[in-house]
Amino acid sequence: MTSSQASGLQAIFIAGPTASGKSAAALALAERVGGTVVNADSMQVYRELAVLTARPTAADMARAPHRLYGAVPAREAYSAGRFLEDAAAAIAEARKVGRVPIFVGGTGLYFKALLEGLAPVPDIPPEIRAYWREQSGASDAAALHAELAARDPAMAAKLRPTDPQRVVRALEVIDATGVSLAEWQGASTRPVFAPTEVAKLVIAPEREVVYAKIDTRFDRMVGAGALEEVRTLMALGLDPGLPAMRAHGVRELAAYQAGATGLEDAATKAKTETRRYAKRQMTWLRRFMTDWEWVPDANAAVAALSPSPERGRSART
Repeated sequence: MTSSQASGLQAIFIAGPTASGKSAAALALAERVGGTVVNADSMQVYRELAVLTARPTAADMARAPHRLYGAVPAREAYSAGRFLEDAAAAIAEARKVGRVPIFVGGTGLYFKALLEGLAPVPDIPPEIRAYWREQSGASDAAALHAELAARDPAMAAKLRPTDPQRVVRALEVIDATGVSLAEWQGASTRPVFAPTEVAKLVIAPEREVVYAKIDTRFDRMVGAGALEEVRTLMALGLDPGLPAMRAHGVRELAAYQAGATGLEDAATKAKTETRRYAKRQMTWLRRFMTDWEWVPDANAAVAALSPSPERGRSART
């Protein structure tokens, strides 16, 4: 696809599980079509997590514009709503200079929000958020769900008692606004793009290929400074409930540094958790991205967008 052909697209979306080659495909396409790579991964946004999240290197970022990478300190809890705001600014910037925004990442909710909109839930006051995080640590999941059922039965009926993260989110919203999260979700914001305006690709290698890449990549991360990165992160004394503190490898390497386990065991656990995460990502993609074009690797992704700009209508292969 030439630069003039790419001008017919409003954006390019590249999704896929971790370690599938998404970033390489996005960079190659950015160079080919004159694009700006925009992060759509909820962990690569955190400033302190360059190594463990496999963020594009400085050399990669010098080859094409990259936005929303390392843009947020780990002490903040990034949200899908904030992503949409930041994405809007990145889109406007790219369009101003005649570049195609290329969204790439493994956070399916971000792509869903771009195409379908998002519930306009207001910001939760920090003190309320802190309170419910404390309750989450002190109470079991069943008790939290019972509390939600008493205060917001409509939302409680939609959530499993075994899903404390979403239960706590619902409690935060009803506490802060007096309005059920179910009602907020009934008034979605407008989509940023229509499905026909974007080329939509899922890079989906065979499972064993992804697993092998995860293992190799984690070993490379350890050699590239992941231990130092985790040491620096832990020194900040952040709330362990913050999203950045739940990045794959943080908990395991922190345990090693605390003397609770050996490095080999820590690496094995981190790899296992990352493989499980990749499996969950694929389940999500199969459920919500059936109308995207599915390709086996980064090279196929680049080739798929080369012949014609009229993408976005392809069915999963």
